[in-house]
Amino acid sequence: MATAVLDLDLVNLPASISGLNTYKEAYILIRYNGHPIGRTYVPLQNGTIEMNDCYERMLAATSETRKLTWLKEYLNYDIRNTIDSKPIKVTIAICTRDRTEDLRRCLDSLINLPDDGQEIIVIDNAPKTSDTKNLVSSYSTVRYVLEQNPGLNNARNRALQEAKHEIVAFTDDDAVPEKNWLRAIIKNFNNPLVYCVTGLVMPLELETEAQEAFERYSPFNKGFWRTIHSNKTRSPLATGQVGAGANMALRKDVYEKVGWFDETLDAGTPTCSGGDHEMFTRILAAGYHIVYEPDALSWHRHRRSWKELCDTIYGYGVGVYSLFTCHLVRRGEFGVFKLAYQWFWLSQSRILLKSLLNKPNSHPKELILSELKGCLRGPFAYFVSRKRVKRSKNIALSAYGFHQSNHSNT
Repeated sequence: MATAVLDLDLVNLPASISGLNTYKEAYILIRYNGHPIGRTYVPLQNGTIEMNDCYERMLAATSETRKLTWLKEYLNYDIRNTIDSKPIKVTIAICTRDRTEDLRRCLDSLINLPDDGQEIIVIDNAPKTSDTKNLVSSYSTVRYVLEQNPGLNNARNRALQEAKHEIVAFTDDDAVPEKNWLRAIIKNFNNPLVYCVTGLVMPLELETEAQEAFERYSPFNKGFWRTIHSNKTRSPLATGQVGAGANMALRKDVYEKVGWFDETLDAGTPTCSGGDHEMFTRILAAGYHIVYEPDALSWHRHRRSWKELCDTIYGYGVGVYSLFTCHLVRRGEFGVFKLAYQWFWLSQSRILLKSLLNKPNSHPKELILSELKGCLRGPFAYFVSRKRVKRSKNIALSAYGFHQSNHSNT
């Protein structure tokens, strides 16, 4: 049976919740006066949640965050308002490829955001059909941009080029940002040292075994504490807890400070993922800050089938070790050997052993092995991707030179 996803606020709880007969348990996002402060699982009895037991579980899961949130509200204190600011406008960018069902849901949420002068652009990355273009044409306030060079990071770079405003907020096409998402992001750019803001990502649904397994094995959720990351608080190479590209915003001029997104990395290339975290590393290494803001909440539709899940986890393994290889080859960062060792010995090997011994609450062996296979593939995938990008650029330069030569002879 599936897991119901519920969104409950401690200051406005119903007496009970019923009608959940098709679910075995509930996954609850816990809020306090609208602020996300925690999450918990609650078992269901005949499709019903009795709020007395649920309330105790919610309190136990949010002890520290609840107290701090209450204190901030009582004192009317928000550190994000203590720095002088000017109005900031944002370009929202959705990079997509042939997923119109997801994209429609995402766009429907974005056009219902409060109007703060933002623009919305869809970057259609090397599409096989015109379905995305046709869908976007039905939204009068959304701009369509075609990017023929395949790869998520090529699409992200195109978004930075096309954006009219100083902040570019990226959301995945299979995500649904909620109404306060953009305003929660903007508040954190009042500090000029902040060059990136990431947000909380929660599961939109947990209707299949694959979606449940993903949320337990590799969730996007990075916690419920607002956190300022810098090279003084963490190694720029260790960005696993910084956030995810599914919910991130950057200053448009980030490419002038640290460079463009690396085209050899992420979806649409042999490396499968890692492009967002490579950018996080360069931002931190350059001395800028990244803020993780839980109030900037988005709901993500995880992959529904088991095969899609295994492919995704495999791709994460490929991406991490491609990223390590990139850091080593391009920047001489030998610290990646320590990270790889720590990740395998302190995390992956223990998770695998627990699964092999069939310990309670262990993860499926198939997922763990998929990730490990991806890790082994990662270094080779990086060099393959690097070679392809170089070849593509050479072809483009040759074509440009040919065009210029012909033009000069006319």
